[in-house]
Amino acid sequence: MAKDAIVSKELAEKFKTEKDTPYLRFVRNDGLDIISAQYVPNLCTVDLKPWARRGDGAKGVFINHEASRTSNDCYVCEIAPGKKLEPRHHLYEEMIMVLSGRGSTTVWNNSGARVTFEWKAGSIFAIPLNCWYQHFNGSGQEVVRLVAVTNFPSVMNLYEDVEFIFNFDYDFKNRFSGEPDYFTAKGEQDGFLLKTNFVADAINLPLITAKERGAGGGHIRFNMAKGSIASHISQFPVGTYKKAHAHGPGAHVIVLTGEGYSLMWPEGEEPRRYDWKYGTLIVPPNAWFHQHFNGGATPARYLAFKHSSPRNSQGVPLSWISRRLGGNQIDYADESPAVRKMFADELAQHNVGSKMDPVYEAELPNLPPKAAA
Repeated sequence: MAKDAIVSKELAEKFKTEKDTPYLRFVRNDGLDIISAQYVPNLCTVDLKPWARRGDGAKGVFINHEASRTSNDCYVCEIAPGKKLEPRHHLYEEMIMVLSGRGSTTVWNNSGARVTFEWKAGSIFAIPLNCWYQHFNGSGQEVVRLVAVTNFPSVMNLYEDVEFIFNFDYDFKNRFSGEPDYFTAKGEQDGFLLKTNFVADAINLPLITAKERGAGGGHIRFNMAKGSIASHISQFPVGTYKKAHAHGPGAHVIVLTGEGYSLMWPEGEEPRRYDWKYGTLIVPPNAWFHQHFNGGATPARYLAFKHSSPRNSQGVPLSWISRRLGGNQIDYADESPAVRKMFADELAQHNVGSKMDPVYEAELPNLPPKAAA
C-alpha cells in the first residue's frame, strides 16, 4: 500500500489498542527521546540523552520509522572518552556502523570463547545472536558515536518477555563459536553478496558494477554474523542519479560520501525532497518510491540496513525489476520530466555537468514494452 489509507476517527478508535505494541512500550520506558522521522539531517550531531541502561558515559536516542513498531528500529549511541558500555546480550540481531571515533568491542559466549577487535569511523559489524558484547572507547579525548539497526521490534512483539530476551543463556554456535578470525576483514564473495562479519572501511570498500540500478553505479550486499538483517552499499558517479524504486519498510539509508538529495513519494503524489551529506539518515516509508541524486562534485555512496524486500520467484528484489515487467523500479524513460529538470538545476548550482544523456540513450534499446493499461 503506497498511500496511507486514512479512515474515520470512529473506525480508528476501534483499533487504537492494536496500534500499540510491546516494543513501543519498552522504548517509552527506557528514558530516551524517540525521533519519529523518515529523515534525520545529521546523525553525527543529533541530540542525545544519558542512557542509564547502557552504562556511565553512555548517551542515546531511538529513531523509529512509521513501521518500527512491527519491523526494525534504529538508535544512535555515544560513548564518552575513555568509557565503555555495560556488557549485554540479547535474542535479537544488531548491525552497527561507527559514525565517529575509534575503539574496540569484545564478544564472548557462555562457553568462554572470546574475541576482541578494533574499529574506527566507517567500520561496519554485526553482533552474533545472543552473544555477550561490550564496546570500549579507545580514545581519552574523543567521543565515539555509533548507529545501529536491530530487529528488536519483531522479537519483543513475539515474546513480550524482557527477561527472556535479555537474560536467556544459550550459545548459537552456528553463529559464533569463538573463531579467532571472526571479525577480521575477510569475506567470501558470491555475486553481489559478501559473506563477512566485519568491514573495516565502508567508505573505500571496492564495489561491483550494478548497471541494473542505472547510471553505472557500484553495489555490494552483506550477510553478517549469519543474520537476517539485509544490508548493502551503493555508489553512483558525479553527475548521475539512480532509478526510482519502492520496497517494504525499514530501509535505513546512511550517507557515507558525497552531497545530493533524495526524492520520496507515495504513488500518485508529488515527490518530496530531502537534502543529504555524510551522516544523513533517510528511511523511505513502506511502498513509497524514492530516488537518489548525486548533486555534488564527488562520487556519492550510502549504506542501507533493511528489514526485508519483496522478491520475485527467482529471488530477485522487485525493487530491481522494471515496472514494465511487474516490478517496483521506474525506468528513466518513464520518470516525470520534472525529475530531470530538478537535477539539471541542481547540477548548475554546483557547476557540475550531467552524465545522464548517454545513460538515457543506452536504456532505450533494452526497455521492455509497456504493459497494457
